[in-house]
Amino acid sequence: MEADLPSGARAATAMGLDFVLVRTERPSSADESARLQGIRLEQLLRTIVVRRGEGDYVFVLVPGGRQIDWPKLRAHLGTRRLSLPDREEARVVTGYERGAITPFGSRTAWPVVADAGIRSVGRVAIGAGAHGVNLHVAGKDLIRTLGARVVDVTRPDDA
Repeated sequence: MEADLPSGARAATAMGLDFVLVRTERPSSADESARLQGIRLEQLLRTIVVRRGEGDYVFVLVPGGRQIDWPKLRAHLGTRRLSLPDREEARVVTGYERGAITPFGSRTAWPVVADAGIRSVGRVAIGAGAHGVNLHVAGKDLIRTLGARVVDVTRPDDA
């Protein structure tokens, strides 16, 4: 069974994370992904790769319906400049295609910043390293396993 798991799920298993693997068809939006998984949008986490500098990245876990608040993230990281890598650079530094990026099993264990909203939603879904495959896990367990810093770094999409 483990051989057919995406690499992110195998890495999460190796780290001792207790999760439920959920496979769906490949969704075309966050709303569709949440619906297919039977969860609320705010329980769906996107893993965003952010470049701090040359060869220096962080993962930011962003709940569905929210987006990175750049001034908050820059203040937290103590930097004036951040950027998003393009599709190819993100693939090279993580080993995952955009839309399937996860901190689990990434080529480098970059630091993880988890938005503070994750604490209030209970179970969350995070990518397992392949399109349409997610790990459903207790938010607090996810934060602990990844050693994530929990900080208010997002704002509502419509803000």
